[in-house]
Amino acid sequence: MRQAGYIDEQNVAIEYRWADGHYDRLPDLVADLIRQHVAVIAAAPAPSAVAAKRATDTIPIVFEVGADPVRLGIVASFNRPGGNVTGIVNLSATVLPKRVEFMHDIVPSAELIAVLVNPESPIAQSQMDDVRAAQKLLNVRTELLLARTLNDIQAAFPKLREMRAGALVIASDTYLTSQWDEIAALATRYAIPTSHERPEFVTAGGLMSYGANLADAYRLAGIYTGRVLKGEKPSNLPIQQATKVELLINLKAAKGLGLTVPPALLARADEVIE
Repeated sequence: MRQAGYIDEQNVAIEYRWADGHYDRLPDLVADLIRQHVAVIAAAPAPSAVAAKRATDTIPIVFEVGADPVRLGIVASFNRPGGNVTGIVNLSATVLPKRVEFMHDIVPSAELIAVLVNPESPIAQSQMDDVRAAQKLLNVRTELLLARTLNDIQAAFPKLREMRAGALVIASDTYLTSQWDEIAALATRYAIPTSHERPEFVTAGGLMSYGANLADAYRLAGIYTGRVLKGEKPSNLPIQQATKVELLINLKAAKGLGLTVPPALLARADEVIE
């Protein structure tokens, strides 16, 4: 926003609303913002963008999502979004197959890799489709586990032992992302090699993370929000792709799991925790 010339509490007021991973709260939160007669709604990630789009076709919306906004039904196309919506797409959801691939590189003996998905997410189906496609290319069996709540996440780990899963990959999802510290603790307790999208997971003791650089994606969304505040129409702003991704590997966690990270994968890492 500063790049666009806007400074909070000086020449713009920013109202924040948080759903804390509870998607059912989003319609009421958006309705509250509409009652405030806001000039623009910045919505992130995908569940918030979908809720905002459903709530208003007049207030400009700038989204930041990790999935195809056309498939989500919030824009007509990347070049001509149409209507009152534009925004930024990051690569978090689309690199899920790569997280599966990297995990297979670290645990090549794993005959089964489990993928934890939140079925409430609007991008759940596309991610499940991507995982099924990835398993054919990698010649590894995958199985989906569903988690809507913290209890579901906690119940998934003993189930991994029953399944004899060699590793776990966390799908992109707001709620699952917010539970990175709990997932890191469970992965350590149950000695399950686990991959997440957020780097905080690795710094909390998790094995590996691979996902979008959200600081870059939100920066782009802030610039677009500023342009809309200055009078540009969202329909004239093509969807931008935030292409920065980051790979973090925790060698201490790998050693604790008895794993050796391939040198080629270490060379690709943006950060290695020793």
